[in-house]
Amino acid sequence: MQTDTSMTTTTLGKLTTLLEMIKFSHTVFAFPFALMGAVLASLAGGTPPTFGQVFWICMAMVGARTGAMGLNRIIDAGIDADNPRTASRHLPAGKVAVREAWLLVVGAFALLLFAASMLNPLCLWLSPVAIFFLAIYSYCKRFTSMAHVVLGICLAAAPIGAWIALRGDIGWPVIVLGLAVLFWVAGFDIFYALQDYEYDRHKGLFSIPSRFGIERSFLIARVFHVTMVLLLLLLLFSNGLGMIYLSGVLVVAGLLTYEHMLVCPEDLSRLDSAFFNMNGYISVTIFFFTLVDALV
Repeated sequence: MQTDTSMTTTTLGKLTTLLEMIKFSHTVFAFPFALMGAVLASLAGGTPPTFGQVFWICMAMVGARTGAMGLNRIIDAGIDADNPRTASRHLPAGKVAVREAWLLVVGAFALLLFAASMLNPLCLWLSPVAIFFLAIYSYCKRFTSMAHVVLGICLAAAPIGAWIALRGDIGWPVIVLGLAVLFWVAGFDIFYALQDYEYDRHKGLFSIPSRFGIERSFLIARVFHVTMVLLLLLLLFSNGLGMIYLSGVLVVAGLLTYEHMLVCPEDLSRLDSAFFNMNGYISVTIFFFTLVDALV
């Protein structure tokens, strides 16, 4: 009995460590947008999703994000070990074995494929394309400063995938939403890359900050986030969205403004707050207002 309890404790501890490695809590960034894509698909089709569809959309999202983060940690383990900011991450620090990380990645992508197969054939056929972009992102910093845009493409797949899951096609509203997510993610990832500005320049790694400098990177991030708000406003021309949704977009615009006020080229001390807290609030806020508008 004591042995079984010990094994259970060890297993839970290992699972907790793996989830910490991939920052599972950050799934909140893309999760609400996936559900927002489902809401738009329901408005376009006139019928709400079933519980099973929502469940498998969520499972596909968890599988994709978990596999992508695990793969990123494996591919970047050498760079992380050399970078003082990331040397304490789980793989470089030996808290997680490479074999364990690979098992997590394989299991997560298997979950993605299975969840896609439970939705519709088009989702299953497009799953390898999603996995390709999730994998290639981790190599981008080695050859292009557009890695932030590639990450945006990866997260933009969340609402687009949810739409496809419910309708089996692709419509203009979810393309607009996908582009909004792309510019939002690329913008805040530029902020995140500022932490490694000196290291990336010294090691010859590519990012928008290492190529254009800190001040221009702030300008690019602002342009990206203004573009996101404009794209969200464009969704007002789709069926079923009105003043409640518009109120949500205005709140998001305010949150983005505050996020840009938290950090400046001369002071990056509040970067974590801007990146982790504000972006979670933004994604949850726009989904909540979209859902309420659709229900009303």
